[in-house]
Amino acid sequence: MGDPIRILHVVVNMNRGGAETLLMNLYRNIDRSKVQFDFLTCKAGVFDAEIMEMGGKIHRIPYVTDIGHTRYIQALDQFFMTHPQYTIVHAHMDKMSGFVLRSAKKTGASIRIAHSHGTRSEGGIVSKMYKWVAGNYIATNATHFLACTNKAAKWLFTGNESKAIILKNGIETEKFLFSPEVREEVRQELNIPPNSIAVGHVGRFNSPKNHSFLIEIFGELNKYQSNTVLVLVGDGVLRSEIEKKVNALHLQDKVMFLGVRSDITRLLQAFDMFVFPSIHEGLPVTLVEAQGAGLPCLISDVITREVDMGIHLVESLSLNDRQGWIDQMKRVISSKLPRQIPELSLSNKGYDIKNTAAWTEGFYLGISR
Repeated sequence: MGDPIRILHVVVNMNRGGAETLLMNLYRNIDRSKVQFDFLTCKAGVFDAEIMEMGGKIHRIPYVTDIGHTRYIQALDQFFMTHPQYTIVHAHMDKMSGFVLRSAKKTGASIRIAHSHGTRSEGGIVSKMYKWVAGNYIATNATHFLACTNKAAKWLFTGNESKAIILKNGIETEKFLFSPEVREEVRQELNIPPNSIAVGHVGRFNSPKNHSFLIEIFGELNKYQSNTVLVLVGDGVLRSEIEKKVNALHLQDKVMFLGVRSDITRLLQAFDMFVFPSIHEGLPVTLVEAQGAGLPCLISDVITREVDMGIHLVESLSLNDRQGWIDQMKRVISSKLPRQIPELSLSNKGYDIKNTAAWTEGFYLGISR
């Protein structure tokens, strides 16, 4: 046995986003004697310590927003020039991957993978235009195209989507199976009264997640059903704005802000439904996890149908039909569904991380030969 092949993953930081969670799930489940992950990041992240424990290296360069375009490109070029050992570069920065892969190609990395995790760029008009320019370099500099869904492939690889391989955002399914004991324990920790209905949401506080809409429909539900609580997991730029909105609607006793948590598997057990009114998404791993925990999920109809595991837990609703969301939440409350899901239901759909990791390992070993 020689040394493992080392894959360089390029991300902004290793925090708890969807792409990063998938990467960590893969990393924990691949055979690290054959394949090792290293990371090129721009900021510190919550997974850094675990990565280093598993034998990964973390490299850092400043991000474009901190040093400007010219110096960012120089930093990328400089990095790849001084680290010629990385022949496989896997970029997870959506359109910004164009600049990364161009630098990697210039300095001789023979395998350059672009991975689409979304369906739209974030930021204002200037930021979107800049990313559009970056995105134009993907087609000429990537050797392989991966995406979480067909829609994500179409968005990032226009014209090349037929070449894209769909890599499903697998999860560690056995960790999410419903447990009444864990549910009880977590509800006590969070001081959720025994007869309360807990509406849950996991996601960054940014505009695509549509927290504002979530607060409004929850406020309406709470007028009708006063024993409801809303539990928000995550952090982000809009958090204080949403906290203000909660206070303005006099819901501060009904809404919990838990911040970033590492125990999502446990928290999901404590919820009674999962509400996810995003304006746009790739394939949200949290929705796969929520179904793994047997939770009824109300999601916006802009989210790809590929997220539905076919176990009658997902209801897609239009963001133009506010009343429809409130009615559906009432319906979930009155229906009291059992939380056990059919065995292998996620596995059969390709969302068990063990299968995903085995495929990924084979993919890297295959292209490195």
